[in-house]
Amino acid sequence: MPKVGIIGSLVWDLIYGRDPLAPPVEEWGGIAYALAGLDASLKQDWEIVPLIKVGRDLSREAQQLLNGLSRLAPGGRCVEVTAPNNRVVLHYQSTERRCERMAGGVPGWTWAELGPMVRDLDAIYLNFISGFELCLGTAQALRQGFQGPIYADLHSLLLGMQQDGMRVLQPLPDAVDWFGCFNLVQMNEDEMRQLSPDPLTLAAGALGAGVSLLTVTLGPRGVAYVAAPGFDRLANIDVTPSDPQGTRGDQSPTELRPLRFAQGDTLLPRCPAAPLFPQRVKPRRRHVRHAPRSQRNRE
Repeated sequence: MPKVGIIGSLVWDLIYGRDPLAPPVEEWGGIAYALAGLDASLKQDWEIVPLIKVGRDLSREAQQLLNGLSRLAPGGRCVEVTAPNNRVVLHYQSTERRCERMAGGVPGWTWAELGPMVRDLDAIYLNFISGFELCLGTAQALRQGFQGPIYADLHSLLLGMQQDGMRVLQPLPDAVDWFGCFNLVQMNEDEMRQLSPDPLTLAAGALGAGVSLLTVTLGPRGVAYVAAPGFDRLANIDVTPSDPQGTRGDQSPTELRPLRFAQGDTLLPRCPAAPLFPQRVKPRRRHVRHAPRSQRNRE
């Protein structure tokens, strides 16, 4: 059976203000949303392989969460580490804005650890929940060593952490090198602005690094994306590892739809250009589309 590996962090959330009339809520967050979305949307012949480290203090509860998945591959489990698990306190400032403070010490993966675990996978979904899941060197080794498609939500890769654990937006050094590690890349509008003030310049850089699909979530305005010429499904992706010099030419289940490309689905329907991209510019070699209201994502 085909398998999709899920790389990310399970986080125990304490949430204030998501419902202004309700008391604070404690629950699993982070990559738990992706696991739930995939469990509900994967075709019957696909299996989920968790590539997730979890602190010893919550390892039993994490396994209980995994055991509730119907598509979990036989023997699928988190890797227990001695460090305390990541915990996040979230304060919602509006339905779309929140601040977060993280504690915990779950370490990222090294290639020596990760390499043997991806050998029999058909696709990888990577979400930088903590931002520390992979360093650039490990991501580059993953791209070199794994021949299947890699979908990456950059998310907390663009968040720094202050001494008190507060997460703050920050630019991403070596962004082009990061882009070269993934076939499909997702970010939100705030994260995009940390990379470039000009969306088309960013899109050109990402596609030039080897990205086949770049998506930017826009909150209530939907999602904009740019696809490489000829790309409408993962079968069109060139998964040749990048040149060493870099010269190769709270989430919802709907966010995970791009993973269905691996199962044969085509790209989103043709739609008018998203307002994120200037209308006066008409790129000849890139397709800019706006997803319909029914397929909107989180910001």
